[in-house]
Amino acid sequence: MQKLEVFGGNKLKGQIKISGSKNASLPILAATLLSNNRIILKNLPKVGDIETMLTLLQSLGSKIKINKEQIIIDNTKQQKNFASYNLVKTMRAGILVLGPLLAKFGFAKVSLPGGCAIGTRPVDIHLKAISKLGVKYKIHQGYVIANAPKGLKGNNIHFSKISVGATENLIIAASLAEGTTILSNCAIEPEIKDLVNFLNKIGCKIKWKSKRTIKIIGVSKLKEISYSVMFDRIEAGTYLIAAAVTEGNLKIQNIIPKIIKTEIDILKKIGSKIIVKKNEVQIIGNKKIKSMKIKTAPYPGFPTDLQAQIMVLLCRANKSSIIQENIFENRFMHVAELNRMGAKILTNGNKALVKGNINFAPAELMATDLRASVSLILAALTSKGKSVINRIYHLDRGYENIEKKLKKVGAKIRRVN
Repeated sequence: MQKLEVFGGNKLKGQIKISGSKNASLPILAATLLSNNRIILKNLPKVGDIETMLTLLQSLGSKIKINKEQIIIDNTKQQKNFASYNLVKTMRAGILVLGPLLAKFGFAKVSLPGGCAIGTRPVDIHLKAISKLGVKYKIHQGYVIANAPKGLKGNNIHFSKISVGATENLIIAASLAEGTTILSNCAIEPEIKDLVNFLNKIGCKIKWKSKRTIKIIGVSKLKEISYSVMFDRIEAGTYLIAAAVTEGNLKIQNIIPKIIKTEIDILKKIGSKIIVKKNEVQIIGNKKIKSMKIKTAPYPGFPTDLQAQIMVLLCRANKSSIIQENIFENRFMHVAELNRMGAKILTNGNKALVKGNINFAPAELMATDLRASVSLILAALTSKGKSVINRIYHLDRGYENIEKKLKKVGAKIRRVN
């Protein structure tokens, strides 16, 4: 099994080009199932979850051709509506094929999803909402078996809780439903805006009515298009924090800075110097890091996917900080590993008290989930000596060429078998 060796102590300096967004690519790939045409997608990241989703699409009958800079998806003969456990077990986004399969065929059998063990991630919000489009479903032996005997019918749907996945699934499903659907209390993450842009480009009729309300008029014909996916804001945030924690000087390129305004503002308050340009952010880390109280929240709040990384930075702050995790109930699994490196972090429920003035010591470490694994890299980059990070298959699910990108800006890091 592969692992990473990290030799810490170097300041990161140089430029990093951010890859396409994993979290935008996955729902867009699922949405291609709506179409019977050819669709070209560009700027998809080369990460594990994307490979899994492409394999899932192929198992459903999509023909996929991968060129260097683009992926061509041909659904002219796509006719299957069964998503097996073997393909969905490693990522929660597998449930996103439920909406398009129901919209297209009126029937779907989709395995309940897997992914990181950071919370229960119930799909009940998806199922309750989709039932209002005329879908009847049952859960049998780990599968959602759903059918719409009279086809999908538009309806007014209010989400009981803001859910990124449920919002995406319902937008996709309602795009081919008969009549008009109004979705309220929607998630508004940039990746959802990217999905809506993609769907409108292939011929759907989707409009934001207010901040969290979407109107969808069902259509019956879709077009062939070419579409470029947005940048990965979590990857961008990770490298911004990497510069801050190593007192480095990095230019983060191929981004839209206003999308990560919350993260930029927090890093400024913590003490980093940040220069914002059109498609680039330069960050210069400061030796003096200020403590903070941070709460994770749905967009435009601070993202749960950067909570582990910011925790590493706050371990080096001048005083104690508090992090409150409001999205997932089991997202402090990196704490035990960081404490093994010398951190002093106490957790109580969804709050973590992070003691400051910590110098991380090198250690052998175990990654528990995607974002936890990258937080261990950040901590290792600041320690003097060799750290070894095991179970990095988590990391490969969401970060493209991370050791290559870090090597280019001065990190001593290598992958070993």
